Amino acid sequence: MTNLNPNWRARLPASLRPYSERAPLAALLLGMSSGFPYAMIGATLTTRLAQDGITKRTVTAFSLAFLVYNFKFLWAPMVDGLRLPLLGRAGQRVSWLWLSGLLVAAATVFLGLVTPADGLPAMAFAAIALGTAGATFDIVIDAYRIELLTPEQLGVGSGMSQYGWRIGSVTAGSLALLVAADGGWALAYGLCALLVLPAVAVGVVMGEPARRRAPVAARGVRQAVHAVIGPLIEFFHRRGAWLVLLFVLLHKIGDTLANLTLRLLLNDLQFSNDEIATYDVGIGFIAYLVGIFIGGVLYARLGLKRSVLIALLLMAVSNLSFAALAAIGHSPWFLAFTIGFENTASGIGGVVVVAYLSALCSLRFTATQFALLSAAASIVGRVLTGSTAGALIEAMGYVEFYVLTTLIALPGVALFAWMWRAGLIDSSIADNDAANARAQSA
Repeated sequence: MTNLNPNWRARLPASLRPYSERAPLAALLLGMSSGFPYAMIGATLTTRLAQDGITKRTVTAFSLAFLVYNFKFLWAPMVDGLRLPLLGRAGQRVSWLWLSGLLVAAATVFLGLVTPADGLPAMAFAAIALGTAGATFDIVIDAYRIELLTPEQLGVGSGMSQYGWRIGSVTAGSLALLVAADGGWALAYGLCALLVLPAVAVGVVMGEPARRRAPVAARGVRQAVHAVIGPLIEFFHRRGAWLVLLFVLLHKIGDTLANLTLRLLLNDLQFSNDEIATYDVGIGFIAYLVGIFIGGVLYARLGLKRSVLIALLLMAVSNLSFAALAAIGHSPWFLAFTIGFENTASGIGGVVVVAYLSALCSLRFTATQFALLSAAASIVGRVLTGSTAGALIEAMGYVEFYVLTTLIALPGVALFAWMWRAGLIDSSIADNDAANARAQSA
């Protein structure tokens, strides 16, 4: 990440130079490490359980392990304020980055060693353990990225982070499928655990973020409680904060329901592991990268509000392609189209929506506030997937289920459009910018 030739960036096209800066490149590597635990307890575990003959209701119930991510804001203040012994000398963010990376690697290996023969409760415990470690890793990575990037780099940095996230999740997902076919799941998960290393390397090279605003150390019970609720109080004092939270809760329900059940559909349509690795993982990866690039362009040329609205519409409509695939049956070509469309839409949304959420975070409480917003973005969809998705598919069939996920996505689109017209998007970001400016000048 160091420049061998200080003039090499000047030879790049102007549109590519922002992507070559140190902070966005660091965001890319952080995203790689952030993305792979999600794949280990998401699509990979779903495929593993489905191929072992576990029922749809039980398989979708395992998605409840993701709920740990949704409650990560509860211990995010600890990551913000608790100084680690010994490791803390490297800096607050760097020390937590290294510790949580070690925990993620250990939990990944553990999940690979546990099998359905050991009992589903044991597998559920291992999945929750990885979810907890991965959620903590996410808290640190999100805060590190936001504090490392300048406001001008948020669009590019969010895009690079999404590129990295997808690279990490795709690498883990494809590696696990291909290695497990011959070497078993334990070896597959063990190799995937090495994907914590990019984030660890960022901590070594970049060090502690310069923009970090250390919170006041808590002394006593009252101050400790305030350290937990203070960031939330600060957020909800802003104009339109409750509507912003409602939008965050609603906008990804349909997308989450569709994506967490896709591997069940592919298993029932009798797609092989090789086909899944080629289409869902391979083509999906390329399409997601294209979507991220388009998202960055839309953000730069159309601004935040227009680009978010376009992304929300595309993500809602893309669920209809799942319904069409379910109706057509085993068709590799249509699977390629479906995966391409959905991942392009998700890539666009990943850039512009993450940039929007990042712009809402106070530099004093980065970890806690981004943890709250990112957790709220998927909690409803994950609860519905874990508690009802399998039963709905069995009762309705896949076609009707995916049409339903499209309809569920529309209220979030309508709410964002109304917030735009009411001026709440601009006012919420302006309030946060003013607070950040006061904090930096203090």
